[in-house]
Amino acid sequence: MEVWDFIFGQYSEYSTTQVIIEVIAIIMSVISVLFSMRNSVLVFPFGIISTLLFVYLLYQWNLLGDMVINGYYFIMSVYGWYYWLSKGKNNQETPITRTLRQEWITATAIAIATGIAIFFLYFFTERLESWVSYIDMLTTGIFFAGMWLMARRKLEHWLVLMVGNIISVPLYFYKMHDLYGSFSLTAVLYIFLSIIAYIGYKRWIKYLDKPILTV
Repeated sequence: MEVWDFIFGQYSEYSTTQVIIEVIAIIMSVISVLFSMRNSVLVFPFGIISTLLFVYLLYQWNLLGDMVINGYYFIMSVYGWYYWLSKGKNNQETPITRTLRQEWITATAIAIATGIAIFFLYFFTERLESWVSYIDMLTTGIFFAGMWLMARRKLEHWLVLMVGNIISVPLYFYKMHDLYGSFSLTAVLYIFLSIIAYIGYKRWIKYLDKPILTV
């Protein structure tokens, strides 16, 4: 019971609507990542629903960095949906490929620029309060880079997202007991996403450089 209260006790302070929205957002996120693991373009519509719901919740909880991540996910989901379906030939989707050196440079630049942007966001909103803010900058940069690689159907995006997910697990359990609110279900989600990221990486290897016929 003590473990249960540690993880879920603070939900008593939230409205039923907020809890239901978080549960739906998590379910949509899980469905999205399962479709991603299967190399299905359906990753994007479910991801769009999830990110929009999380943007609303994170705005309510005043977590600007996390809100920006999900807003970016929404944009990259729309872009990725288009890219996966429109760049192929002979009615085929864009094949999965490995990340090239120039793409790693671009992804790194995205991560660094994002981290700097989130720093200024915290600074100018006077919310730069603890080490949590800096970890949030780090994970935001990692997720921005990983989502860009995913939208371009790069195998290594799984590894980048897995790093971000692993860092996010203790971060969200910590946030669960600070002044920002309760995030236990989301913390559990990141544990699941970390496992799926590894499985997805292993599964995507067999799809390398193989065009997939669109349905």
